[in-house]
Amino acid sequence: MADCCSQTGLMPIESARARLLDSLTAVDGTETVPLDRAPGRILTRPIQSAVDLPPGDNSAMDGYAVQYADLSHRKPLELIGRAFAGEPYAGRVNPGTCVRIMTGALVPAGADTIVMQEQVEADAESIFVSGEVRQGDHIRRRGEDVGRGQELLAAGTRISVAHVALLAAAGIGAVEVRRRPVIALLSTGDELCQPGETLAEGHIYDSNRIALRAALAEMGLEVLDLGIVPDDRPAIGAALERAAREADAVITSGGVSVGQADYTRELLQELGQIDFWKVAMKPGKPFAFGHLMGKPLFGLPGNPVSALVTFYQLVVPALTLMQGGRWKGPATLAAKLLKPLKKKPGRTDFQRGSFHSDACGSLLVEPVATQGSHILSGLAAANCFIVLGRDSGNAEAGEIVSIEPFRAPLG
Repeated sequence: MADCCSQTGLMPIESARARLLDSLTAVDGTETVPLDRAPGRILTRPIQSAVDLPPGDNSAMDGYAVQYADLSHRKPLELIGRAFAGEPYAGRVNPGTCVRIMTGALVPAGADTIVMQEQVEADAESIFVSGEVRQGDHIRRRGEDVGRGQELLAAGTRISVAHVALLAAAGIGAVEVRRRPVIALLSTGDELCQPGETLAEGHIYDSNRIALRAALAEMGLEVLDLGIVPDDRPAIGAALERAAREADAVITSGGVSVGQADYTRELLQELGQIDFWKVAMKPGKPFAFGHLMGKPLFGLPGNPVSALVTFYQLVVPALTLMQGGRWKGPATLAAKLLKPLKKKPGRTDFQRGSFHSDACGSLLVEPVATQGSHILSGLAAANCFIVLGRDSGNAEAGEIVSIEPFRAPLG
């Protein structure tokens, strides 16, 4: 019997990912949401600032606003007023005078330098400045962060909490974002039961659907959870037809292998089309992608690690595109392998690993104890994939290997 790694007909993962991205587009529809509900959503249009940030020259320190030219005289300066954030000094700083100023307060007219209070000897009527001061010290200039009319965020940006802070500082209270795609999710298998129920003999808990539902929610997607569907052809067919009617895309777990009760792939051929099936990756070879009544369908393997790896490597890029976002390839790092790894050429291998920095700042990585496609404890203990190329073989301890640190929604 030929080894699975040497079987023909397996699509390289790079080709599979490219096929997915080439065949999908962003969903139609927009909505306007308050800024505090915007994280994770995708902007539909660029946003320009209507104000300068900061909106005026202001003090970066508690201290005194002065004219720099006065400091060369080494004479006391008359204290003529105070400036607070939100309560600016209305007058002007003239030669020989100064104004007490607090952090964030507007710099008074006439002043060109802030002297921090630690360099000042003061009484009720005057101050004396000591130490080195440079002209323009401790002034935040108007528009030095963002200028009026400057683009804050481009269309297609996935909004983060940092983006929310920037938009709020520019006075923007709501944004127009893409409609959230609705993703239908179902697991197939007579052996599955819902977590929290009593586990019958020969059954297992459905971890795939629960984990995928959490991952989809973290991505900002709406989930149509169709639950567990038994290994019954009519039942699976009815669930798939409902999914295609009510959702923008469909994700199934299980039913795409070659077993006698693996109906999902067969029904996909009848109700739509299979674009490709079987990918040259490990874990996750029995991954199917196609269109079900015009809606994209991602058929994930039943083994829990395989399901999550294929979701992360193939489905996340596709769903990012459907959201209207721009998928960026995984960030890879080079790390020294601490333990040997076994691998046969033929498939790209995503072994689960744990990496860290040594005392010198060099990255080290070691595989988790067990690499089975059903071993969830290994995936939970990992913080990266050790990526071994399709044509590579075993990797020895001490070799430099490529790693992909986990990021959302897996990390």
